[in-house]
Amino acid sequence: MKVKYIALVISGLFSSGLWAATNNAPADIEKRLAQLEQRLINAEQRAADAEAKIQTLTRQQAAVAKSAPTVKVESAEPVAPGAEPTTLTLSGYGDIKFYGDVEFNMDGASSSGSLTSVKTTANKDWAPGNNERWDINGRLLLGFDGMRKMDNRSFAGFSVQPLADLNGKMNLDDAVFFFGQENDWKVKVGRFEAYDMFPLNQDTFVEYSGNTANDLYSDGYGYIYMMKEGRGRSSSGGNFLMSKTLDNWYFELNTLLENGSTLFQDQQYHGTELENEKNVAYLRPVIAWNSGRFSTAIAMESNVVNNAYGYHDAKGRWVDQSSRTGYGYTMTWNGQKTDPLDGVVTNLNVAYMDAEDETDFTAGVNSLWHGIELGYIYAHNKIESFNTANFIANCDDNCWIADPGKYDIHTIHASYLFPNVMNMKNFNIYLGATHPGLNPTRTTATARKTPATAAGCASSISSEHSGARISRALFIMLLSLLSGHELTGQHHV
Repeated sequence: MKVKYIALVISGLFSSGLWAATNNAPADIEKRLAQLEQRLINAEQRAADAEAKIQTLTRQQAAVAKSAPTVKVESAEPVAPGAEPTTLTLSGYGDIKFYGDVEFNMDGASSSGSLTSVKTTANKDWAPGNNERWDINGRLLLGFDGMRKMDNRSFAGFSVQPLADLNGKMNLDDAVFFFGQENDWKVKVGRFEAYDMFPLNQDTFVEYSGNTANDLYSDGYGYIYMMKEGRGRSSSGGNFLMSKTLDNWYFELNTLLENGSTLFQDQQYHGTELENEKNVAYLRPVIAWNSGRFSTAIAMESNVVNNAYGYHDAKGRWVDQSSRTGYGYTMTWNGQKTDPLDGVVTNLNVAYMDAEDETDFTAGVNSLWHGIELGYIYAHNKIESFNTANFIANCDDNCWIADPGKYDIHTIHASYLFPNVMNMKNFNIYLGATHPGLNPTRTTATARKTPATAAGCASSISSEHSGARISRALFIMLLSLLSGHELTGQHHV
């Protein structure tokens, strides 16, 4: 009986469980199907969202590719049928400018014993038996400038200007990187020129006014000091410049690190050969003020490294020659800012150099009106010592300054501009002349020759875009022969 009751109880339990399972199965299945359906709906929504995002990204990429700056490249060979034209694609991070400049100069000197710069060194007889010399020189420059500006007025950029000299050598003008805040502050590093403290007006070259820190001083000549020793564009070093603009004020500090002996032609100074021990460091602070047509500036440049270069005397003792400090002042009235056609531009410049065994004072004034430029420069050199033992022996009576004493140099320069020749913008021809004169007061009296007039012509053309250049050799020669004047480019080679 007990076994029968137990069996009945077990069978009743299984029956109730089976009944419960049978009754609950449809509800559970429906619930699971509803969950599966919801998952399918969510998956479809996610897929639709992903497809929309892909379409948006595709349109954006297409828009970026379409708006990316491209330059069409013309090919000498015809493009194959159906082929895409050749293009040059830029980075799109900023503006790129490509431009060129061509300058040809024809220079001449009426005497081999002149003070003019066409003679390479005082000890070199470049025109034996001749009283005249004509020379053609020049350059072709290609410029690449890049600039990126932000909405907060921040900017950064670069400039590279390789050039080919007419003598077959490759050279370089500027190679500079800069960044800063627009109309506020700026930092520049590389090869470039700092603030011009001795402007000459127009594109005029006067003896020893070259715009580099190299070969400015030459034994045998007078030194027209123009605050350019620490300005930059050195062949043996680089610049680091910081500037600040505050209303009408402009502040600048340029640092030039270079081989200081490159300042002297053939590394000769006062009849001695210089030995370079270490690089110099020129500090060149400038304070300028500008208001409308009037501007003025004061500056100083000084080498702060002792014993950078010098020589050993007869007893083997080291003699430092690297102490050099200069001061300058310039004032400009630019009437062309308000009257481009009839305005007058006038510059007044003063500079003073305190160097080892020599002091130099220079003052100049020049004016420009209707393309006519006229200027005068006075230079006073006081030389306290000069090693004449070997210098005069190699001079062959062509050395103007080879003795201690005081020397006054008077230079008159003039130029005339023919703008936009053949109605071509920036195709300019300059004619001009410079005449130097020397009045010595020597400690040791020595007879010297009379300086002579230099003559020549210069022509230049520039453009902000690449393109064909027109030969101007015929124009240059004709104008030079007819005028009998001289002008060389300010970018002196």
